[in-house]
Order: sequence, then structure tokens, then C-alpha cells
Amino acid sequence: MGNLEASCMALSDDTDGHRLDKWLWHCRFYKTRSSATAAIAGGKVHLNADRVKPAHRVRISDRLSLSLQGIVAEFEVLGLPSRRGPAVEAQAHYLETPESARRRVHLKEQQRLAQMSRPRPEARPDKRDRRRLMRLQRDQT
Repeated sequence: MGNLEASCMALSDDTDGHRLDKWLWHCRFYKTRSSATAAIAGGKVHLNADRVKPAHRVRISDRLSLSLQGIVAEFEVLGLPSRRGPAVEAQAHYLETPESARRRVHLKEQQRLAQMSRPRPEARPDKRDRRRLMRLQRDQT
């Protein structure tokens, strides 16, 4: 009877949902599970517009908000992966909202334009230039 109860518990665990940190790792948003846990604890991940703990259960049709490289992206959970497989397999378990995709593309374009307009020297500063820069910074403080 013990094995039957254990298999029923495991079955209800799978249908009930995944841990949030495990789901993020399985879907390849983070390289390690501990980095997913750190992101959740740091407030970079919200589930259904609420700040949650890493052990919170993710269910199908939940809305997930992630801060990825400084850009907030929103996703809808489509499935619960059983393993951390290839990226193509992982992408089948979530869908980015159209509004989030537009916003992310717009912000990336703004960052690209800002990067292009930033002055870039042709070479690294030599010893004399570095000393001048350090002197200038020291005088400004």
C-alpha cells in the first residue's frame, strides 16, 4: 500500500504544478536552479503580479513577469516540462505576450541607438591619458 500512496502523491504533485525555481530552470530562463532561486528572492520574478517564493507552485495559464537583463518581459505558462531539455522543447512550455514582445523590441532598439550615439575612442588610453583621466576624476570629487 505504501508504494501506491507514493505513486499517487507523485502523480498529484505533477498535476498540481512545478516549483517556480524548477520551472524557470527547466524552461531555460536561468542557467542554474540556484540562480533562478536568487532571482525570485531578489524580486526579479513575479507570478500573477505577486512576489512569491521559489517553492511556489506554477500552474498552466499562470502569468509570469521576469526582469531579463534589465527588461521586463511577461509570459504565459503553457505547460509543465518534465525535464530540462533542449531550448526548442523548453520554448513550447511558455508564450510571451504580444505587448511584452513589442515593448522588449522597442527597448532593445532604444538601447542600440543609445550605444551608437555614445562616443567611442579608437584605442585604449595610454599611460599619460590614464593619468590625466585619474587626475580629472580626483579633481571633480
